[in-house]
Amino acid sequence: MSLYIGREASKLWKRFCAEVSTEVNLLLEHWKYILGGLVFQYIHGLAARGVHYIHRPGPTLQDAGFFLLPELGADKAYISETVFSSIFIAFVLWTFHPFILKSKRFYTVLVWCRVLAFLVASQFLRIITFYSTQLPGPNYHCREGSKLATLPPPHSAYEVLLINFPRGVLYGCGDLIFSSHMIFTLVFIRTYQKYGSKRLIKQLGWLLAVVQSLLIIASRKHYTVDVVVAWYTVNLVIFFVDKKLPEIPDRSSVGASLLLPVSNKEKDSWNKEENHKLLNGNSVDPMDRRQRNGMNGKNLEDGLATHNESAINGA
Repeated sequence: MSLYIGREASKLWKRFCAEVSTEVNLLLEHWKYILGGLVFQYIHGLAARGVHYIHRPGPTLQDAGFFLLPELGADKAYISETVFSSIFIAFVLWTFHPFILKSKRFYTVLVWCRVLAFLVASQFLRIITFYSTQLPGPNYHCREGSKLATLPPPHSAYEVLLINFPRGVLYGCGDLIFSSHMIFTLVFIRTYQKYGSKRLIKQLGWLLAVVQSLLIIASRKHYTVDVVVAWYTVNLVIFFVDKKLPEIPDRSSVGASLLLPVSNKEKDSWNKEENHKLLNGNSVDPMDRRQRNGMNGKNLEDGLATHNESAINGA
């Protein structure tokens, strides 16, 4: 038994090292996109912090969601954050699961490049929107009489740049239209919808998105319009941005990732080769497969399959 456990642990370690090597190479190639996306997360937080300085509390606006959903209150506000944190952590863990599990449908670095592109585009629109019109915050700490509803003028630029994380994020006011929580939630769920494999989890994800929407309104973090605008804005952003980005190779389907017609026998042999190389700590170079696949007599260019029999026959 101990010998078997040791052998499996060795295989797992070799597979992990092979994945790390592959992902590091991809990171070295795409680090500018990853860094740019992460820097914009700070810019987004800085913008949300800045609008708090100009927020002025006032009477809560009339809202249909507030009439339909009772307020959770300050003592139950954690419920909404707990659901959001669960979605966030689960998605992050899923994107890194190829480092451990054998099922590898995507590359982690490429997925996060895509996710950050969706987030940046959505957050850019959000910054423009909440700076255009400031609404009185409906949350308990943003209402009239609360000491947290307004911020005193900063004494230095250093105070603004720190953004007081995480307190400044949890108790911010003024950054309403549209919901940042829904941006992250919808981007994560749409990404899993495309690259995930478990149908039940996909259905559960959309259910959690609906629950998250209701909890945001019930906790009075946002008006109903903030959630509604987020639903169609983020989905439209993903739809159009996704068309502009290069497609991620599907590691579970070699033929699909290379855009070349292959037989089932070739697919099986390539899958066996990938597993063998990963177990021995080596990564698989897709270019090797592309070269060998040229002997099947077909090429695919601009979406049209053309026969290349004359080239094989030496003509």
